[in-house]
Amino acid sequence: MLYTEIPTQRPVTPLLDGIDHPQQLRQLEQSQLAQVADELRQYILYAAGQSGGHFGANLGVIELTVALHYCFNTPQDRLVWDVGHQAYPHKVLTGRRERITTIRSKDGLAAFPARDESEFDTFGVGHSSTAISAGLGMSLARRYQKDPCDVVAIVGDGAMTAGMAFEAMNDAVAHDADLIVVLNDNDMSISCSTGGFAKHLAAIWETGQLVNVDEQGEAYVQPHPKWTYNSRLHQSATDAADNLFKAIGFDYFGPFDGHNVEQLAQVFSALKKRKGPRLVHIYTKKGKGFAPAEADPITYHAITKIAPVANAPVKKAPPKYSDVFGQWLCDEAAQDQRLLAITPAMCEGSGMVKFAQQYPERFFDVAIAEQHAVTLAAGMACEGLKPVVAIYSTFLQRGYDQLIHDVALQNLDVTFGIDRAGLVGEDGPTHAGAYDYAYMRTVPNMVIMAPKDENECRQMLHTAYLHEGPTAVRYPRGAGTGVEIQQQMTALEIGKAEIVAEFNKEVDQQISILAFGSRVAPSVEAAQQFANKHAVGVRVVNMRFVKPLDEQIIRDLADSTQLFVTVEEHAVMAGAGSAVNEFLAQAQIVKAILNLGLPDTFLHQATHQQMLQDCGLYSSGILASIEKAWF
Repeated sequence: MLYTEIPTQRPVTPLLDGIDHPQQLRQLEQSQLAQVADELRQYILYAAGQSGGHFGANLGVIELTVALHYCFNTPQDRLVWDVGHQAYPHKVLTGRRERITTIRSKDGLAAFPARDESEFDTFGVGHSSTAISAGLGMSLARRYQKDPCDVVAIVGDGAMTAGMAFEAMNDAVAHDADLIVVLNDNDMSISCSTGGFAKHLAAIWETGQLVNVDEQGEAYVQPHPKWTYNSRLHQSATDAADNLFKAIGFDYFGPFDGHNVEQLAQVFSALKKRKGPRLVHIYTKKGKGFAPAEADPITYHAITKIAPVANAPVKKAPPKYSDVFGQWLCDEAAQDQRLLAITPAMCEGSGMVKFAQQYPERFFDVAIAEQHAVTLAAGMACEGLKPVVAIYSTFLQRGYDQLIHDVALQNLDVTFGIDRAGLVGEDGPTHAGAYDYAYMRTVPNMVIMAPKDENECRQMLHTAYLHEGPTAVRYPRGAGTGVEIQQQMTALEIGKAEIVAEFNKEVDQQISILAFGSRVAPSVEAAQQFANKHAVGVRVVNMRFVKPLDEQIIRDLADSTQLFVTVEEHAVMAGAGSAVNEFLAQAQIVKAILNLGLPDTFLHQATHQQMLQDCGLYSSGILASIEKAWF
């Protein structure tokens, strides 16, 4: 059934309501699975409207999820979901149906599979392309323990573009592992799939053939029932099996209709009789069953919760930092033909759509391949061009060796626009950009900047681009502060901070707040509140640069400062505050110092506001921490 609206009332789902454990699903007749799938789709539509969150991918795997839990003895058999964008139906069928509307909220269900949430979540995820490696590890471990089970890794065609997936497949064949890989081919990750692998999957379709499996688990080739005519059908009946997966050493089956739940159940039941590495190729439609999402899967990758109708006028929101980056990219490219832009499959999220349209020959979407993205930029820089890599903080972690070895070691001219720095709210710990200061500032030749607002972000990106060498500008998720953005781009002096506020300047006793990036504005608020309450001078410094640190301004302030306070939306351990501590120790400047930032723990999902409040990084929390340290 094709739905056109997200229901605001809970749908009637009699079969689904009787499933609190997959064992209850397995007690149904196979002919009832289609009804379960339809009820599950209705329920996911309703629940996503209540909670917001990932949307299109979940609708696309409804039938697959039902068939997997019907055929495999979960949780004894292991289902390993790649990325986890598509795990909502899995959560519903595994005892979390009534809590699914709490997903991505404080104290609610996690946005992705989480081992501490359910025994059915066999592997915690959030980054792509890990499922085959993890599933292989589980299979080999169970073999070693002489306690074999079925292990199924569910991987999207977008996730298969990362090298890690092929490293795992190669190793699975080497060990002749009992592992089933389900390739969910919907021609999408978050954006449309690109590259040679996408073309290869299309070529498999074009054979017009299907590698099926009989009840005994034996493979046979037949014309694909979806094709009535294909010019290549006259070719050998083995063509459909002559593909990359077969060449690696996997037994290949498919492509099957991923929305035919009874056929999927038959295929999985038969494949359980085989051993060794097996790959099941299914094709699905992202957003399946919801007409707007089928028509526009990129927009409906995720949705916000349905808000009550309000009569109050909606204020125009400031631009998002990603949009500021995207506009800067276009403006800089108009001035310099050497600029090339790279993204690892995050064109929309990184604000690069406009650039891709205006400069298609200068835009490179390398698919989900962060390591490759960084070294690709290094190669471009070797030829005298000036590549810009747009990447989320959490995803740059995957290219850390390349950042060190391929870019910084050779002092190559690569600019990194690092989005989603700091806390990211509902996506939780897998996507938090909490560690980039730490993992970048130890690397020689790196210049690291953090803007206090969207205008400074634009100027810093220009500064980074002009600097000859590796540079990074890290900026937060979401909207800016609402300041006016100057179209004229002016380079900042590298390593130079600025005093942005001073209160009670005439008082001898002074507190110096050294604030980085997004925490400058709340630090100014806290400073003013503290100065108004107490006869103490307080100054706030917008540090701007994490590396090189403005050591001179710290020296200049030290004589009149009784307490230094560092504030950052980053892990305290090894962060920007640690850089200040190291300088003070090296310079033998003995002062009281308070480091404020993210604690040494993984922070679970909540709104961005709630997370900052819990960490004491709003003005009220900063004020309370300073008062405690001062008095």
